[in-house]
Amino acid sequence: MAMALRLYLLLIVFVSSAIVSFSLYEDQVGLMDWHQRYIGKVKHAVFHTQKTGRKRVIVSTEENVVASLDLRHGEIFWRHVLGTKDAIDGVDIALGKCKESCLDVPNTVFAFTLMYHRSMLRAWNLPDGQMVWETSLHSAQHSKSLLSVPVNLKFDKDYSILVFGGGYLHAVSPIDGELLWKKDFTAEGFEVQRVLQPLESSIVYVLGFLHSSEAIVYQIDSKSGEVVAEKSKAFPGRFSGEISAVSNDKVVVLDSTRSILVTISFVDGEISFQKTLISSLVEDSGEAEILSPLLSNMLAVKVNKRTIFVRVGDQGKLEMVDSLSDETAMSDSLPVADDQVAFASVHHEGSKIHLTVKLVDDLDTVLLRESIQMDQHRGRVDRVFINNYIKTDRSNGFRALIVMEDHSLLLLQQGAIVWSREEGLASVTDVTTAELPVEKDGVSVAKVEHTLVDWLKGHILKLKGSLLLASPEDVVAIQEMRMKSSGRSKLTRDHNGFRKLFIALTRAGKLFALHTGDGRIVWSTLLNSPACARPSGISLYQWQVPHHHAMDENPSVLVVGRCGSDSSSPGVLSFVDVYTGKEISSSDIGHSVVQVMPLPLFTDSTEQRLHLIADTDGHVHLYPKTPEALGIFQREFQNVYWYNVEGDDGIIRGHGMKSSCAGETADEYCFTTRELWTVVFPSESEKIISTLTRKPNEVVHTQAKVSTDQDVLYKYVSRNLLFVATVSPKGAGEIGSVTPEESALVVYLIDTVTGRILHRLSHQGCQGPVHAVFSENWVVYHYFNLRAHKYEVTVVEIYDQSRAENKNVWKLVLGKHNLTAPISSYSRPEMFTKSQSYFFPQSVKTIAVTSTAKGITSKQLLIGTIGDQILALDKRFVDPRRTLNPSQAEKEEGIIPLTDSLPIIPQSYITHSLKVEGLRGIVTAPAKLESTTHVFAYGVDLFYTRLAPSKTYDSLTDDFSYALLLITIVALVAAIYITWALSEKKELSEKWR
Repeated sequence: MAMALRLYLLLIVFVSSAIVSFSLYEDQVGLMDWHQRYIGKVKHAVFHTQKTGRKRVIVSTEENVVASLDLRHGEIFWRHVLGTKDAIDGVDIALGKCKESCLDVPNTVFAFTLMYHRSMLRAWNLPDGQMVWETSLHSAQHSKSLLSVPVNLKFDKDYSILVFGGGYLHAVSPIDGELLWKKDFTAEGFEVQRVLQPLESSIVYVLGFLHSSEAIVYQIDSKSGEVVAEKSKAFPGRFSGEISAVSNDKVVVLDSTRSILVTISFVDGEISFQKTLISSLVEDSGEAEILSPLLSNMLAVKVNKRTIFVRVGDQGKLEMVDSLSDETAMSDSLPVADDQVAFASVHHEGSKIHLTVKLVDDLDTVLLRESIQMDQHRGRVDRVFINNYIKTDRSNGFRALIVMEDHSLLLLQQGAIVWSREEGLASVTDVTTAELPVEKDGVSVAKVEHTLVDWLKGHILKLKGSLLLASPEDVVAIQEMRMKSSGRSKLTRDHNGFRKLFIALTRAGKLFALHTGDGRIVWSTLLNSPACARPSGISLYQWQVPHHHAMDENPSVLVVGRCGSDSSSPGVLSFVDVYTGKEISSSDIGHSVVQVMPLPLFTDSTEQRLHLIADTDGHVHLYPKTPEALGIFQREFQNVYWYNVEGDDGIIRGHGMKSSCAGETADEYCFTTRELWTVVFPSESEKIISTLTRKPNEVVHTQAKVSTDQDVLYKYVSRNLLFVATVSPKGAGEIGSVTPEESALVVYLIDTVTGRILHRLSHQGCQGPVHAVFSENWVVYHYFNLRAHKYEVTVVEIYDQSRAENKNVWKLVLGKHNLTAPISSYSRPEMFTKSQSYFFPQSVKTIAVTSTAKGITSKQLLIGTIGDQILALDKRFVDPRRTLNPSQAEKEEGIIPLTDSLPIIPQSYITHSLKVEGLRGIVTAPAKLESTTHVFAYGVDLFYTRLAPSKTYDSLTDDFSYALLLITIVALVAAIYITWALSEKKELSEKWR
């Protein structure tokens, strides 16, 4: 009996430990990572819908991405994120048959992309996205790029791809990208406008303008590149440069006054002009603009906020045939059955969009008319691409790929939205965090285990999983159960602060709220400004963060923008509720926005944060404009300082508050400033390339640091410290563009209240770009060493020496220490620095640092590498106190022996095998647990994870089974009691013997 109980006890211990260990393992591999892939705002799209193979669309985007999308679900078949200088200027597809062996594929399908800035032509294999060949084209000047791929291209030497760019016309073989010939068109004043090649013709027509007043047409042999004929004709006036090719021998161009359309015919090379006044086509005409859609024998012209369609006759005569509202988007023309050509137009009407497909030759013939309900937060239709297919009844069907104002991508077919992609998230410009609402009493957000039977089934499944007896169906059920029980996707805040919202602002002016649990979009809002359609220079700030006496108020964020690209343009403000995503208000503030200065230490009774906005006139304006905010600000009027950096002029200026503004247009919330100090960097030797300050909300646990010899070092912690990096003007270019003797990197630490330079460090023979992170009393920055041909990382720690006399404990006890010594701008601060430099084996895109709730947990540097991955590097590796042979006391403190290079440990990549393509920024936010920090990275992709630099010493796993732990403890106690009773009974019986 006793043996059976012991076995039972051991079995219980084994089962409980197995289940607990299984839970811990799942938490480590799962954590809360999520990774979302995007492509960006589509600017070119080409459909590939052959009868055989998958139906797809090839797209290129403004984020320099070329990708293949599944037409059925919108998923990415393959994707290539190119460099920042690889702007794609054209995309086309060629399908043909090889006369000879062509990549061992009888039917070769290529997607060709033309990159303007690098004059590069690339061919991608359509099924798998592998690059087949790449050809660098000769470029002598900046000019428009043109890509021409013949229809039904045959892959042999007799057929070529025509590419114009950089002043040269190139003929490239589609087989291997070999350059067959090139023609120089870099003559001074000559600009090529169109390259046309009629079907079944070996002659290529190159049309261009000389000094915008003479049309020239070259006839070129497509096989040899020789000029067959050249014709020119002067135009009595000047061309504007806006041109539309309406056929193989006709183009229409606007004159310089934008009031006359000129038809240029060049049949057989003979040039003729025909003028048409726009006023003869439409009443009340003004300045016109030729729109980009390519229509057969027709063009679209925008006049007086309306779009008119103008047909081009055989003799070049123009005739208006239709007109649409200005908010209409149009597609290029598309060949359909019976040698007909159609095009699509999309316009808005309330909450619906109307898609219409008409024949180009007969606008009264409507092939398709559909209405689709559209989300208002997507804005207007920006671009539309159409594709046709044959229905089962042999009639023409159409699908439309549309790009919205918020950069989202949608496929419309048969009157419905087949799929959509939120591509605006590929262009995130600013990110902030927000707490979720508190779960109210009596409201259950998620119920996981409803009955005892469900509870038992769940634990049986966990037991089967721990004993490796679970079937695939059981594993799926376990994962679903863990996701539900963890509460990761709840829309309420949790005790540990693991559930948060990341508020992301995109280039399109749209706000997204992303849940940290699974990355889903909680809400999205396209900002609507009453003053302008699309504000520029927008930035995001926390406006209201209630957490004390204003808990009934919802948090909100502030979005600041400008109505125009110029800094003097009037600014606009938008206030958005974080919980609902509704725009509370939006207004034109009536003055420009040069700089926004949050004052996080000053809040009103509703915990709205005070902000100062500086304009171009040297005034600052207080927001919110309430009497309470004004009273708070006036009490701290003399303690408000700010600075601005004039990077182009190499000047940094410090300002203080002076008085209220004077004038008829000024209000009581406007103030004048006075210049306190100026730092001028000599333009002949230094150019500002980077500036950085500490996070205003960073928590510093202690200002003292005890060294190994029991000495106390006081951190120089100041919110007014500015890091500035300058480089020699010659060294401001790309890495390697100068010699080590011509470039020097200098970094400064400047007090922005007094303007005093606290520290200066020079790196001779070094070059930018500089990527830095500033935390507590240290700054780490990354740059390139030209002499060593390696990247370097330097750390600088700043310590306060003025408090050296406060190290005596008895003075502290007796109150004789002085921690409130006055500061004067005329006295030099007593401080010293420690610095150290290390080689780093990779280029860096961005650097961040982990943040914790109380600042106790050790720090990690989050380094975004050139490979679009994120490396977590312990701050101890960039400790300036590292020595070659640390003492035993230093080793106990955690100081690592000095090496010349910083290590890259593969296990330290927090992105694992994933990439955050086009990585631009890393944002960190603390959880309520001291050990844990949130990490959000954005680029073309989005990535999120939770980190614990000092391990999760203060938390259990999300799905830790407290019920099972309690049952195990009760079972152990019961087994111990029963075993003890049986043992006593056995011992008593033995004594009676």
